[in-house]
Amino acid sequence: MDYGLVPAPPALTESDALVTLPGGAGDRAEGSGENPTVDAHAIADAVERLATLWSVAAQEAALRLSLHQLRALRVLEAAPEVNLTGLAERLDIGLPTASRLCDRLEAAGMLERVLHTRDRREVLLTLTPQGRHVLADVAGRRAQALGRVLRNMEPEDRSALIRGMRAFLSAPDGTAQDTA
Repeated sequence: MDYGLVPAPPALTESDALVTLPGGAGDRAEGSGENPTVDAHAIADAVERLATLWSVAAQEAALRLSLHQLRALRVLEAAPEVNLTGLAERLDIGLPTASRLCDRLEAAGMLERVLHTRDRREVLLTLTPQGRHVLADVAGRRAQALGRVLRNMEPEDRSALIRGMRAFLSAPDGTAQDTA
């Protein structure tokens, strides 16, 4: 039975993660530590590889989801019992698009719509056990894919990566909300 979920795209492989972005590999420095622009290019290449690993892992899951469908499930996991408007805002999509997205996920058994206990006019969206299972499956596959790459790194490089990622996560990104 077709629940409107995304048809399987051509299978990606981890070697697809090694695609060089425009500009060619010769245009990229390994990272100067001194020049943020050069470093940004090196990090962009790593992020592109990670994004491909993430995509490959999601495609290998038992049930393939579109990026919007997977993001919707992640939002519902992080914000249980959000309503349709809240989901649309968090995904930055329109209400009709969010409604169709929920229709498909509900038909696939991954979310359910329930009436709010205090305001019967409001419909809340909640993950089903199957939706949670799909998210856990994707997360597990992603961790395995990342683990394969990390196992091929030297321990000191892994430690440096972890330190760098922690610093990145704690650094302000210069947006208005960081200065407020």
